[in-house]
Amino acid sequence: MITSYPLNVLTYEYNGTHSYLLEYITKCKAGEIVVGQELIMELDRLLLLFDDPDIKVDFEDAKKRIKFIETKCKHFEAPFAGKPFLLELFQKAFVEAIYIFKIYDDEIGRWVRLIQDVLFLVARKNGKTPLISAICLAEFFCGEMGTRILCSSNDYEQADLMFQAINSMREESRSLEKVTRSNIKGIFFGNPKNPKKVGKFSYKNKGTIKKISAKTGAKEGKNIKVGAVDEVHELKDNSSTMPIRQAVSTQDEPLYIELTTEGVINDGYLDERLREARQVLSGELERPRWLIWLYTQDSEQEVWQNENSWIKSNPGLGVIKKRSFLKKMLEEAKTSKSMRVFVLSKDFNIKQNNASAWLTHEEILNEETLDIEEFRNSFAIGGVDLSKSGDLASARVILMKPGSQKKYTIQKYFIPESKLENLSKEDKDRFANWIRRNLIDVSPGNENDFSRVTAWFVKLVKDYGIRPYKIGYDKWSAIYWAKEMDEYGFDCVKVSQQDWGAMSEPMRLVEADLKSNLINYNNNPIDKWCLENTALDMNSKMEMRPVKVQGKEDKKIDGAVTLIMAYRIYMDNRTEFLSLVGR
Repeated sequence: MITSYPLNVLTYEYNGTHSYLLEYITKCKAGEIVVGQELIMELDRLLLLFDDPDIKVDFEDAKKRIKFIETKCKHFEAPFAGKPFLLELFQKAFVEAIYIFKIYDDEIGRWVRLIQDVLFLVARKNGKTPLISAICLAEFFCGEMGTRILCSSNDYEQADLMFQAINSMREESRSLEKVTRSNIKGIFFGNPKNPKKVGKFSYKNKGTIKKISAKTGAKEGKNIKVGAVDEVHELKDNSSTMPIRQAVSTQDEPLYIELTTEGVINDGYLDERLREARQVLSGELERPRWLIWLYTQDSEQEVWQNENSWIKSNPGLGVIKKRSFLKKMLEEAKTSKSMRVFVLSKDFNIKQNNASAWLTHEEILNEETLDIEEFRNSFAIGGVDLSKSGDLASARVILMKPGSQKKYTIQKYFIPESKLENLSKEDKDRFANWIRRNLIDVSPGNENDFSRVTAWFVKLVKDYGIRPYKIGYDKWSAIYWAKEMDEYGFDCVKVSQQDWGAMSEPMRLVEADLKSNLINYNNNPIDKWCLENTALDMNSKMEMRPVKVQGKEDKKIDGAVTLIMAYRIYMDNRTEFLSLVGR
């Protein structure tokens, strides 16, 4: 309980002033508001500051910014478009936590804001970008003259979301728009339609709000007061954040904010930041100027078993974010690995390993076989992964029967003789067995002879009349092979296995079809092995692509890749292909 003088827990006051932060802390610790243990630990850190003799508690800056947001800022997106930006208690407490604590700076010779660094982790659709955008706009108007603000993210599109949120709030308010202007470069003070020669809101004020992405060069040297980096979970390292943190270091009262959900990038920038943050919360590290505001679950189990716990990672649940939406997402997550990864990381801030197995053994297992004679004189869809590294290569065709959604696949694998020596003892035994069964074609020397891949397709046509309608191949490693195939009359289409957009949709359909037992891969053990070695890599747009399972970097996924690539060609040409199948 909060008992130390001069706090008044009944009225949430500090020295006669109502504090939203104290109100929030009290209600959280009393269980009236449900939050996770990591936020409780941070609230305990903040509580100590009220009685710290080296800290002065001053509500003026926080009150000014809260009042600015609630009276000047308006929402711009449905269903709240045009309505005042009325802050929830958790948002007011967050703003207060940033601004009310002051520490005396001997170098500067005055009291300055204690908090300079903020990590704000909250599940998606809880208003994090609008909130930070509103704080940035408030700082622009309520802060000192010449305040320069930079919005950043991993890509320009995401950085633009925050910038546009700021600009839209500015445009929604007549009083703010009257004294500012915006163009493609940023937001500036001074309005040509209502010119002022002097004062904070005139052209004399050189403050700006601009945007930048991690991919944009020349970030060093920018002298800014506020830096806000959105979706830091997508960053692989600190190469794009350090220049921004250094750029604010020249200011007396800088403010650097990182806002994000959890992600799926292993050992990325956010992982390191969260490791440090949790060390601070546990008392292992001293970071008195870092506000660590984490809305996290205490376990994955409670997500599935206790609906009341969802608010721990979703403080806006019921007001900003709909409970029915979360229920729907969780239902889908029960039957889809990709959806499970996305929902747990994005909606509940539970870190997901993006290199864990994509499919279970049971989902992959299918002991059905096929008789190639049943597909004599049929059309097919092809897929080829020739492997840049020169080891295992894969080729396959997908066949279908009229009136059926089931896919039947015939495959062949290829490997250079020299590569067999580099395999582990376990894999050597596997490959020796597969070669004896004629599942793998071995090329002499150090490289695959891709003409053998061509010969395999030619043999399908000559021996069985199986004609590939189109064949997908990875554009990075098959230029000369594609020319050879073209000479034989095959229509080959480039598909990049590194492209999220190209691989995501077919990967989902392969997953669904495997679970529905709609893929007969002729009980091929190499296909099974490749599928078991395959993990899903997911980005913030919920797009996915195949990668190797973490810890299985020496294993192969070529068979899974060709299946997904063939599905890409099938999906792009479904109508035409099915009409050929039905003939």
